[in-house]
Amino acid sequence: MPRPIVATIHLDSMQHNLARAKALSPGAKAWGVVKANGYGHGLERAMRGFADADGLALIEFDNAVKLRELGWKKPILLLEGFFGPSDLNTMAGYNLQAAVHCNEQLEWLEAAQEALTARGIRFDLHLKMNTGMNRLGFMPDAYAAAHARLIAITCVGSVTLMTHFANADDVDHPLLPINEQIRRFELGAAGLPGMRSLSNSAGVLLHASLANDWVRPGIMLYGGTPGGGTADGFGLQPTMTLSSEIIGIQDIAAGDAVGYGSRFQAEGPMRVGVVACGYADGYPRHAPLGTPVLVDGVKTQLVGRVSMDMLTVDLTALPSARIGSKVTLWGKGLPVDDVAEAAGTIGYELMCALAPRVPVVEG
Repeated sequence: MPRPIVATIHLDSMQHNLARAKALSPGAKAWGVVKANGYGHGLERAMRGFADADGLALIEFDNAVKLRELGWKKPILLLEGFFGPSDLNTMAGYNLQAAVHCNEQLEWLEAAQEALTARGIRFDLHLKMNTGMNRLGFMPDAYAAAHARLIAITCVGSVTLMTHFANADDVDHPLLPINEQIRRFELGAAGLPGMRSLSNSAGVLLHASLANDWVRPGIMLYGGTPGGGTADGFGLQPTMTLSSEIIGIQDIAAGDAVGYGSRFQAEGPMRVGVVACGYADGYPRHAPLGTPVLVDGVKTQLVGRVSMDMLTVDLTALPSARIGSKVTLWGKGLPVDDVAEAAGTIGYELMCALAPRVPVVEG
């Protein structure tokens, strides 16, 4: 009998969440973001779950190629762009689009344009502006010059104008409110032709008027939120349920400790359940006392330190729990954001950290 832990991927929920993103972005096309192995859900499953997307976006060249080999015919966007001149041949061979965010990329395109043009290659590219995130992109005052340089390259087709919001979930952020990023974008892009792509998940969920021509939803497609509200409140459904079972039960007395480091000490008689799930499965080792867990559909809490293969939960108020009782670590009935918040992280990390040893099924 296999170890009882399993991750169940809900393709119908993925489809629902994409439809929700589209409904919140009327008139815009949607990239389904599938980086990091579809946020831990599996690239092929993400491709099927987001079959109605207008394109798929990711950062990994090998997975972009894999999407084509799996049969994806619609656009594919490389969000971090290309990393060297040789990548241009891969882009040409597999009809890939890419972000352009630095002068070095412009130089590589200029150097290769004659050979690529002779082959009939014309790339659809996305010129990124740095409006305050300060990761990738041209500053607003350099953006028009970069745009002029890009459209002059003979192997370039369409150019989409793009930026990325840092704080779309916090409209009045004291350091960088979204309105300031929009102001910078409008200033830098003034008078430039091209479609526009601004909104990430937070933009889609909280600022429908910013949808423009393309939106780039990520975490919301997987039933998580970037902040500013709950998944249920936004009409999103969980797409991954991590579940296991109770594999051991201990009745302990007041003063007894549980787990490595004896970090948790019982204040009175307790019934403690052992769950077949640990940090080697992708559960956060730093999850503290009180992190929510469902046992047979009833909410209880983590006690003691998460170990490599097991964690322990409080069964004192669940007298019917037994060996084999079903445990939900996150997913249907227990939002991944609730677990992430208790553990001081984000739902993105939990889903992306799902370990290879955990069996994955669809359901």
